[in-house]
Amino acid sequence: MSSEFEQNLEKYAEVIVKVGLNLQPGQRLLIGGPTLSNDGTPLEFAPLVRLIAKEAYQIGARLVEVMWGDDQLRLIRFQHAPRDTFEEYPKWRIDAEVKFDEAGDADLCIISSDPELLREQDPQLITKFQQTFFKHIKPIGDLISKNAMNWLGATGATDGWANKVFPTVPKKSRKAKLWDSIFEICRVKEKDPISAWRDHINQLGKRKDYLNGKKYNELKLIAPGTDLTIGLPKAHKWGGGAMTTQNGIKFTPNMPTEEIFTIPHKDKTEGIVSSTRPLYYGGATIEDFRLKFSEGRIIEVKAKQGEEFLLKTLETDNGARYLGEIALVPHSSPISQSGLIFYNILIDENASCHIAFGRGRKFCLENGENMADEEFIAAGGNDSLIHIDFMIGSGEIDVDGILENGTSEPVMRNGEWAFEV
Repeated sequence: MSSEFEQNLEKYAEVIVKVGLNLQPGQRLLIGGPTLSNDGTPLEFAPLVRLIAKEAYQIGARLVEVMWGDDQLRLIRFQHAPRDTFEEYPKWRIDAEVKFDEAGDADLCIISSDPELLREQDPQLITKFQQTFFKHIKPIGDLISKNAMNWLGATGATDGWANKVFPTVPKKSRKAKLWDSIFEICRVKEKDPISAWRDHINQLGKRKDYLNGKKYNELKLIAPGTDLTIGLPKAHKWGGGAMTTQNGIKFTPNMPTEEIFTIPHKDKTEGIVSSTRPLYYGGATIEDFRLKFSEGRIIEVKAKQGEEFLLKTLETDNGARYLGEIALVPHSSPISQSGLIFYNILIDENASCHIAFGRGRKFCLENGENMADEEFIAAGGNDSLIHIDFMIGSGEIDVDGILENGTSEPVMRNGEWAFEV
């Protein structure tokens, strides 16, 4: 790779440590906690991980530890492991991350996978693999929902992923082109990436504050194939950009990030919504799907591709058919304007407005971090093992905020913000 690439990789590592994680002197850092996409940090990211570790130690980290993973080992398991062993899970990975998180240390996941890796594998086996993962990951989801630690989901280019995103580019250039796209949407190519990120986070914060001041009772979303009303809990809070841990560390949990988000009321979503981008999730791709809601619950599912897989996912538990997030993203976001589909939720969700079925985040309710699950549900939150974002926005979506007295106000028009901050 070129010296320009190496310089950008160094700046990316600095942004990850100083802005995303906002790592503090004396903290430990765990890189590579388990995700549905990766069993640990992909081996291809060793150069980036070394730069992150160096940056972390220079800041004053006590310890940087890495859990490695390998996509090919996952594929080999699907090809050759006994079919009755897919309810087994390496619990030690969960235990290690929980210990870091409970101590208030920092947690970094570098998420990247080949969307075609499991294309030839048994969909039922993929579903069983997913459900096993969800059952074991719950303690980490609980800690995230309580803002117990400063954490970050970031990404990086791999050969398999680059082949999917840039199939028409000469093969030898695909990975470099994907890295270049990641650097672009993560503001690494700005003259001063740290300042660019701080300005961006400040802007997201202003929009978050505006919406929190409104205290809308409902959101109304209208677009081609979408006519959806989402009720909001009375004590809902909007998030976006920076967040704050229980011990006062400000961090930015996603890179890239363009969203302002909150939780819907579990039982108050009505209407129809259509996807606007493919959803790649845990080894399967779901395209051109449409959901119908009644009293908060998904009662009808139609999909051009992946319908059976989606239906199986929605059977994970009782909360899987209810919403856990509504997020607003302008159509002019850098990810949308790139014109690319990344087949990676971390990036694609920041291309457009999106909703998520499954778990709601407790920090999106006033005092939610201190609520027991039963109290959270009683306040309108949703509890589930899963949390899956899918994209519903475009340059044609309109969003209105409905006040408690029934007054309607424009929030977005033609996919762009309808208010100034």
